[in-house]
Amino acid sequence: MSGPVTDSRIYLLDADERRVAPGGPAVVGPDGVREEIPAVVYRAVQHVLEAMRAGRAVKVVPLRAELPVDEAADAIGMGRDDLRKNVGQGAVPFRSSEHVDWVQLADVIKWDNERRERRRAVLDEMLADGYDDDGESSS
Repeated sequence: MSGPVTDSRIYLLDADERRVAPGGPAVVGPDGVREEIPAVVYRAVQHVLEAMRAGRAVKVVPLRAELPVDEAADAIGMGRDDLRKNVGQGAVPFRSSEHVDWVQLADVIKWDNERRERRRAVLDEMLADGYDDDGESSS
């Protein structure tokens, strides 16, 4: 499994990922009953096991597919004002009700992953160009 056991992840199944394959991943209970599970669920269980074997506590929280912006920010570990600003600028689609702006969790996760990838690419480019930790050229 990639990543340290201290990382936080959100596992979200789309409609295609909810299907199970006969003979595929499964959970087997102490009574021997086998319940087939989607591959993404298996990866989530692996993540939980890895963290617990490393002595970590694990918190599993079911989330709705559509959340208020503030709850979505909490889910991805981002400041509420920061996500609200990006949603307001059109970075993530939303709908408004009388008192709340709602976002699809899948949209927020996709945007957050893309944002992190862009940041990683910029840092990689800076390192490749020979910048030190202070942003000064080492040439």
